[in-house]
Amino acid sequence: MFRSETKLNTRLSEVWILFLSAAFLALTSTRAAGDAAALRARALEFFAPLPATMPGAEKDTPALVKLGGKLFVDKRLSVNHTTACNTCHELNRGGTYREAAAPGAFGQLSERNSPTVFNAGFQFAQFWDGRAATLEAQAREPMRNTNEMAMPTEAELLGRLRGNAFYRRGFARAFPGDAQPFTGRHVVQAIAAFERTLVTHDRFDDFLRGDDRALSRAERRGLEIFLNTGCQQCHRGPGLGGNALEKIGVRHPFANTNDLGRARLTGADGDRYRFKVPMLRNVVLTPPYFHDGSADSLTEAVRQMAWLQLDQALSCEEAEAIETFLHSLSDKRLALQHTEFLPSAQP
Repeated sequence: MFRSETKLNTRLSEVWILFLSAAFLALTSTRAAGDAAALRARALEFFAPLPATMPGAEKDTPALVKLGGKLFVDKRLSVNHTTACNTCHELNRGGTYREAAAPGAFGQLSERNSPTVFNAGFQFAQFWDGRAATLEAQAREPMRNTNEMAMPTEAELLGRLRGNAFYRRGFARAFPGDAQPFTGRHVVQAIAAFERTLVTHDRFDDFLRGDDRALSRAERRGLEIFLNTGCQQCHRGPGLGGNALEKIGVRHPFANTNDLGRARLTGADGDRYRFKVPMLRNVVLTPPYFHDGSADSLTEAVRQMAWLQLDQALSCEEAEAIETFLHSLSDKRLALQHTEFLPSAQP
């Protein structure tokens, strides 16, 4: 009798513990969902999911994109067949070079760090100083630049392409209504069409669209610190940047003052040290950081930006929390080092 009562009491205790555990988990889950919803609402004041397509992509045909993809990885576009667009914007490495400067056709280094080509068409302008209004204008300049591809003449480039059977077919299919499909304008038009396909997809967009589980608790905390610090003042919009020019060193001077930024183009004092605010999409995959590649780690870059721009002295723990959030901005395929974006080699 005593044993039976003991077993019954034990069973009742176990049931009661299970009930309390379930109630606690339900309460915790409800609270977490509420916290996530509130954080999402706050985030949506400044950010938005990336659109499915870049502006202008609606006019791009499959034939034009295919042609552009081949041109993007073709070293014929450089004077000595050593450099392609993909050399400085490696698609299987975040769309950039991952060194402070990239080598040109003759080994000379670029003046500035290579920005990522992923999502580039969502930006208001191209290059660190915003000197190119379109992807087409950006694609043209490296071919002419003596520090990069150093192609001497457009005629030389077109002659090389005309001599290849794939390109003879490819240009004819991409520009069927043109009596002369081989032109420099068509070359950059095709490259830009391919680049407009380089739209990435990450967990932060899933979170913004309503998936509470898309971000971990640590990532949500990092997002909250990101917002509390004021990083969204510059890094906002669908790209979390890429939509404005800002001075680097607003509250404290930037260490490297050799590069005058946009002032090199305009000569205006107000443009001294002004650079395009970089997008933070895939930022974890694109070290080093800043226009000069002087920040090797993302935590270092976060701390420097908070201090230089906002007069905020972040602790290591706060900077690391923000970096944890920034991991959610990595494309799901690129984060795994897949290479689906990369076209096949030269035709």
